[in-house]
Amino acid sequence: ARAAFLDVDHRLEQAAAVLGVSPAAVFFRVSLPLAMRGILAGVLLAFARALGEFGATLMVAGNIPGRTQTLSIAIYEAVQAGNDGAANLLVLVTSAACVAILCLASWLTPGGRRRRSGRRSAS
Repeated sequence: ARAAFLDVDHRLEQAAAVLGVSPAAVFFRVSLPLAMRGILAGVLLAFARALGEFGATLMVAGNIPGRTQTLSIAIYEAVQAGNDGAANLLVLVTSAACVAILCLASWLTPGGRRRRSGRRSAS
């Protein structure tokens, strides 16, 4: 999120301020929309990271099936119970979700869009 806000062109914020827009309105109408793609990419990457969390979840939330059980804990329990089919299916679901999230996060970043479209910046 910080990098996304640092990439916002400050001249646009200054122009809005010169036109009499309040600081809160500048944030919500100029800065936030311009930084939204970077913020969404960060949220998606944080979600993908949290998807594989195991130790802290087990220690803090415990493991109550149906209430505090996460995907990674369900995989662990399936392996411990000898249910390899269920464990493999859960690993496949987790892997597919993470790959989709990483592709979407890459697409949301400005460099990712530029690489796929074949255009280069004029810097």
